[in-house]
Amino acid sequence: MGFLKDFKAFAMKGNVIDMAVGVVIGGAFGKIVTSIVNDVIMPLVSKLTGGINFTEWKYVLAKETVDATGEIIPEVALTYGNLIQNVVDFLIIAFSIFVVIRVMTKAGEKLKKKEEEAHAAPAGPTQEELLTEIRDLLKNKQ
Repeated sequence: MGFLKDFKAFAMKGNVIDMAVGVVIGGAFGKIVTSIVNDVIMPLVSKLTGGINFTEWKYVLAKETVDATGEIIPEVALTYGNLIQNVVDFLIIAFSIFVVIRVMTKAGEKLKKKEEEAHAAPAGPTQEELLTEIRDLLKNKQ
């Protein structure tokens, strides 16, 4: 029973729940970014590079062959194009997340600044009020 109580206490901590929500939202955001990369950005990159598809790039170590029994032995290749594609995907995803976080940070700073201005010290007397006070002081000295 002690193990289950400890697990329940661990699972119900705020940080664990926040982390779980973050993972779920991150997964959904990842799908959106992946779609943007695959469906929007990569076709543009392909168009700009003359139709180059990184995933097709490879270095063949051993070509596909047929053995004596007629069974096909697949080729052995280093598919470095997939690595290039994954690096490009990572850079685009990292940049997208950076932009989202930067926008959120800037919006938070603006909101905080507005709150600070609202809670700032009350405004001092106006110019007219100061001039009136000076005039009254001068009258009292005469």
